[in-house]
Amino acid sequence: MTTYDERASQGGPAARAGDDLTSTAERVRRSVEGVIEGKPEVVRLALTVLFAQGHLLIEDVPGVGKTMLAKALAKSIDCSVRRIQFTPDLLPSDITGVSIWDQQRRDFEFKPGAIFAQIVIGDEINRASPKTQSALLESMEERQVTIDGQTYELPAPFMVVATQNPVEMEGTYPLPEAQRDRFMARVSIGYPHPEAELQMLDVHGGVSPLDDLRPVAHAQDVVKLIDTVRRVHMADSVRRYAVDLVAATRNHPDLRLGASPRATLHLVRAARAAAALSGREYALPDDVQALAVAVLAHRLLPTAQAQLNRRTAEQVVHEILQHTRIPASPHPNGGFATGRGGASVSGGQPGGRGLG
Repeated sequence: MTTYDERASQGGPAARAGDDLTSTAERVRRSVEGVIEGKPEVVRLALTVLFAQGHLLIEDVPGVGKTMLAKALAKSIDCSVRRIQFTPDLLPSDITGVSIWDQQRRDFEFKPGAIFAQIVIGDEINRASPKTQSALLESMEERQVTIDGQTYELPAPFMVVATQNPVEMEGTYPLPEAQRDRFMARVSIGYPHPEAELQMLDVHGGVSPLDDLRPVAHAQDVVKLIDTVRRVHMADSVRRYAVDLVAATRNHPDLRLGASPRATLHLVRAARAAAALSGREYALPDDVQALAVAVLAHRLLPTAQAQLNRRTAEQVVHEILQHTRIPASPHPNGGFATGRGGASVSGGQPGGRGLG
């Protein structure tokens, strides 16, 4: 199997300097789906978060491929990768690094921790204490680490892919609200369909497919594509729609903690990335709708009464989506693009009758 660099030396299409986001994302998608069987929507969300310059929380029961997804995504990109196995005895300095006295130089020397990588895999993040989890706060938000008053920049692109088990309570610590809010999206892989599980037995039965996985994109390609996503057009009406969705979580009677302004920013960034992955230069209300549950639900805290009534944050977000008016988004070429299907509609005004 040839590597990305070998294809580059051969002048193949994967190595062209002008590679756009769609072709790069397609290569990474095929690479990851070769490991994660039958979960295309999960892989697409992971790519959306990557190109939106966010962080991904993978939450599901044991054995469904959480760590496998994180490792497949990391190995598909030619960049530095570190894995942190979160355990109760893990210290914050194990993550961020520590300054050690050098006898020869008569000065402190900084030893970087595991966070100094472009893709950081945090395995079973909720097994570490809240103090250790908090070591990620600055790095995830500001992409830097401050040790002993000295600030160190983290490499670009920088993405934290963390996994956690939602059902095993023994020896685990719930993620603090501030920590959850720094993850752009949360995804649950779920059990595979019987056909996909049968195919998985053929693929994974002998050797791990990760052994044959090779990078299909460079880190600098991802940096350029992140910049491309930032330039995706988002109309005022679509931005207002995102703001309305987030604001509705703050006033909902079943929630005691709504989504933060950071959630609005993450929702807009993710919608731009989703539009780019679909080959569009503009975002639609559908992009915001499709990502609302993944981006908002893990940040919300239901009230005690809602928990007694078995109301989940996901159900609340779905309810908000049903009751929030969907705008017509201005098409860059004139007229208005509908939310569903992306067809262009002439005439009308933003904020007119919803398209739901």
